Amino acid sequence: ADDTLWENNVYFERAIARFISFLNHHEYSPEQVREVLNDVERECIVTHGYGLHSFAHALVKTFERLSVEPITPELHAQIQSFAHSITDHSIEMLPQVPETLQYLSQNHRLILLTKGAFLEQTGKVERSGLKEYFAAIEIVAEKNPAAYARVVEKYELAHDTTWMVGNSPKSDINPALAAGLHAVFVPHGDTWILEHEEVNPAPPNQKLLIVGRFAELREHF
Repeated sequence: ADDTLWENNVYFERAIARFISFLNHHEYSPEQVREVLNDVERECIVTHGYGLHSFAHALVKTFERLSVEPITPELHAQIQSFAHSITDHSIEMLPQVPETLQYLSQNHRLILLTKGAFLEQTGKVERSGLKEYFAAIEIVAEKNPAAYARVVEKYELAHDTTWMVGNSPKSDINPALAAGLHAVFVPHGDTWILEHEEVNPAPPNQKLLIVGRFAELREHF
């Protein structure tokens, strides 16, 4: 859903830019600070999962790792505010998503599979107004081949007629192909850097489709 149906990572990127400016490190360049943050985010995902709570932890830990001054309650609150500012954004739909979902839902069973904090993702789905187009909503901790296999089994899906549509090579395309499904890659210019990965070729008897916009799905399905 995130960055496939609606904008998401662009808000995190803006928060990160404000954080790096606030840190104002005198030895590390902004790019080097971002590399440290990327590493810390990977660590926080293991302990806190995905979502704003994990992101806020990562910002605080990065500040503690790089700052020469101790973190005070005031600094802690300021740093966390960068993450919490993201919650204030309304859902910004990507172009022609509602119209495309309405079209697809007339002839296909649509299942929304997203990962992250349950309440955060549920809230986005509710606020988006898109719930009516989906036969089911699945929110998982991680989107890996095992997660796709569980969804296939739960909903008795046929591998040869099931497609995963998404913007993330790491979480959408490659694990879906590994689970024996077809996939549609919809690249997004602001896909989270931790979701970057080379898109694998489709195995024999599977299909990989690449489209420029979500709305192009109407030309193929």
